[in-house]
Amino acid sequence: MMESVESRNRSLADDDRQYIWHPFTQMQDYSLEEPLIIESGEGCTLRDIHGNSYIDGVSSLWTNVHGHRKEKIDRAIKEQLGRVAHSTLLGLSSIPAIRLAKKLIEIAPPGLTKVFYSDNGSTAVEVALKMAFQYHIQAGKDPARRKFISFKNAYHGDTIGSVSIGGIDLFHEKYSPLLFDSFKAESPYCYRCPFGREYPSCGLECLGRLEELAARHAREACALVIEPLVQGAAGMLIQPPGFLKGVRELCTRHGLLMIADEVAVGFGKTGKMFACEHETVSPDLMALSKGISGGYLPLAATLATEEVYQGFLGKYEEFKAFFHGHTYTGNPLACVAGIASLDVFNDERVINDLQPKIKRLSERLESFKALPHVGNVRQMGIMIGIELVSDKESKSEYAPELKIGHRVILEARKRGLIIRPLGPVIVMMPPLAISQTEIDRMCDITYDSIRIVTEGA
Repeated sequence: MMESVESRNRSLADDDRQYIWHPFTQMQDYSLEEPLIIESGEGCTLRDIHGNSYIDGVSSLWTNVHGHRKEKIDRAIKEQLGRVAHSTLLGLSSIPAIRLAKKLIEIAPPGLTKVFYSDNGSTAVEVALKMAFQYHIQAGKDPARRKFISFKNAYHGDTIGSVSIGGIDLFHEKYSPLLFDSFKAESPYCYRCPFGREYPSCGLECLGRLEELAARHAREACALVIEPLVQGAAGMLIQPPGFLKGVRELCTRHGLLMIADEVAVGFGKTGKMFACEHETVSPDLMALSKGISGGYLPLAATLATEEVYQGFLGKYEEFKAFFHGHTYTGNPLACVAGIASLDVFNDERVINDLQPKIKRLSERLESFKALPHVGNVRQMGIMIGIELVSDKESKSEYAPELKIGHRVILEARKRGLIIRPLGPVIVMMPPLAISQTEIDRMCDITYDSIRIVTEGA
C-alpha cells in the first residue's frame, strides 16, 4: 500500500533537517532541541507533523496578514497559474504587476508615484539606497553627497548595503570590513535613554542630536534611512510622538532624501496601513515587503516620488537608467496575491476592525507590567516587545548564557504558541486576523511562560 503524505511527513527523522541551514539560529543549540516541523496552517493556527496546534504569534516572521489559507488569496494564485506563473519585467510588463503597482500608489503616502519591484525587504532597502546615491550624482544635485545617515539599533536587512546602514552589533559587527561607512545617530530608546533623560521632559533630545548630526554632514549625506515609529529587530523600540515628523522636517531642511523602511511596519501592523500615516509623513522613498503578498510569496517594492524618478530619465547614450533588477521582479503569482490581499483589506475593513483588537492587547498587557522581571512593555498596534530584566529597579540585563528569551519561547511552544525572542525581549506580532479569543490565549500563554521561566532563573 502506498504511504500517505501525512504518514510520510510524520515519519521524518530528526536527521532529515540536517540539510537546512536555518537563519538566525544558534545551530549547536538547535541541533539538540526537539524539532518543530510545520505541516499545515489555517487562520492564525499552525500544525506540526505530530498534529499539535500553535497560535502563529509572530505571523510567520511578520509576514502573514489575513491568516493562513485565506480563500481569496488562494483562489487568485490558482487562477493566475492557469495563465502564466512568471514572465520577466525586463522590457516587458504583466497585468498583475501593473494592477498591484496602481493599488499600492493609491494607498501610499501622498507624493509617491512610482513602484520598483524586487523580491525581499533587504533588496527593497538596497534599491532605495542605490536610487538615492545615483539620484544625487546625476540629477543636478550635489554629487559629493554619497553617504547616508542611519540609526544605532537599526536593522534594514542582510545585503551589504542594508547591513552598512544597520546598527545592531549582534547582526552586523562581524561584517564591518565589508561595509561602507554611514553616519550613525542615536535612536530613541526611552526605557534606556542614551542621554539619561526622561520622556517627555527630555524635549526630544534625540531629535535635537539628530538635527546637529544632519547639519554637520549636510554636504556629505544624500539620504536618511529610518524605520518609522518602531525599530522592530532592535526589540520593538518605539519612537516618541513627534520624532518621525521631526525627521521629515530636518530632511527637507538639509536636502536629504528620506527613506522610510516600512518592511516590518507596513500593512496594518501599527494600526494604520503604513506607519508614516501616524504623523502624516510622506517620504521620498519607501521600502515595502513583509505583508505585501499577504504573507504568501516573496515580493517587495520600493516606492519613489516623481522627482526621484525624473532624475533617471535621459537619452540612451547618457546611461542614466537604474541598472538594478533580478530574475523574478514583479512575479505575477506574487503580484496577484498582493492584489487579493489589498482587496481583503478593503472588503473586510481590516484596519477598522483591528482597532478593538489593539485595545484588547493593551488591556491584557497591563498585567505583564507587574511581573517582577518585566522591565518594559512596548506596543504599537499589534507590534509588541516585552523586555525582561534580571532586576527591575536597576534595569539590569540577564547574562546571555542564561538564554532567557529563548527559554521563554520554548515554554510557550509547549503550551501551543509560537513567539520569538530578540535577546531578552519577547516579541508578539500575530496576524491582523487574530480573534479576541486567540488574543487572550496568546497573552495567557506568554504571561505564564515568562513567569515560570523568570521565577526559576
